[in-house]
Amino acid sequence: MSKIRVLVVDDHAIVRDGIYALLGLMADMELVGEAANGREAIEKVEKLMPDVVLMDVAMPLMDGLEATRRICKQFPRTKVIALTQYDDHEFVFPMFEAGARGFICKTAASSELVTAIRAVHRGDSYLSPSVARIFVEGYQQHLDLTKEHDPYYQLTNREREVLKLLAEGYTTQEVARMLVLSPKTVDRHKTSLMAKLDIHNRADLIKYAIRKGIITVS
Repeated sequence: MSKIRVLVVDDHAIVRDGIYALLGLMADMELVGEAANGREAIEKVEKLMPDVVLMDVAMPLMDGLEATRRICKQFPRTKVIALTQYDDHEFVFPMFEAGARGFICKTAASSELVTAIRAVHRGDSYLSPSVARIFVEGYQQHLDLTKEHDPYYQLTNREREVLKLLAEGYTTQEVARMLVLSPKTVDRHKTSLMAKLDIHNRADLIKYAIRKGIITVS
């Protein structure tokens, strides 16, 4: 079985030497080259065609972000793993947007680095636990912003119930019986939810419910 060909890019020789020693212990991996900056990394990728690049972020001449962007565009079969001491939003999201398939902190255990290389080589992604937390927090912030600007999340629970039942075709009187409310109360909820959603008739209400996944059409 062919070995995973790895290129390490870091402006600190001690880091490159440490990774070289580590990969030398792995039967399924080999370090095929080293680079001290992003510009050199691109040249080495073109020459050596490694399977995986371990890419530092902060380097002279050309940083890891720009190098990753160019490598992923020019050599799509080569996978990049960001290897850095920084694990905050400022570095994590731009590296993944540039095309990196993994993100490992330099404080991680050597076994984690090996796991990441194998995962990315077989087509998966890999995140250090601290980086995974950043992604979860980022996704939660995205959801919060979505809810803040989506009028559906401004509806009360009762208005959502009324919306669903009306969209399913029940009359005001039927909804009132099902929810144990008076027809006037149901009408009040109906008027309120339609105003919040800027919907003005039953047909548009049904279309909205379908788009939102509130009801399905068989």
